[in-house]
Amino acid sequence: MPQINVTIDGRNYRMACGEGEEAHLTDLAASLDGRIGEMRKSFGEIGDMRLQVMAALTIADELAELRGRFKTLEAEVAALRSATEAAERGRNDDAERAAAGIGRAAERISRLAEALGGSATRG
Repeated sequence: MPQINVTIDGRNYRMACGEGEEAHLTDLAASLDGRIGEMRKSFGEIGDMRLQVMAALTIADELAELRGRFKTLEAEVAALRSATEAAERGRNDDAERAAAGIGRAAERISRLAEALGGSATRG
C-alpha cells in the first residue's frame, strides 16, 4: 500500500492510500490546508484545533448541501424517466392506432376498387 507525506496547517503527516490514489489524497490534503489557511486569515489565531474543526464542519456542510442537491436531481431524473416512458408508450399507442386506421382505409379502398372495377366491366 503506497504511503505519501502531506502537509496540513504546517504539520507533516504520513498517510497510506490505495494504489493510484496518491495524487488524489495529496489534492485533498492541499484543499484542507488551503481552507485552514483562509480561515486563519479571516479569524486570526483562534487555535489550531478550532480552525481544523471549523474547516471540517465547513466541508461537512458543503457535502450535506451537495447530497441534498443530488437527491433532488435523482428525483427529477426519475420523474423525467417516467415521463419519457409514458410518452414512448403514448407514441407506440398512436402508431398502432395509425396503422390500424391505415389498414381500415386500405380495406375500404380495396372494396371501392373492386366495386368500381366490377361496374366498369358491366358498362
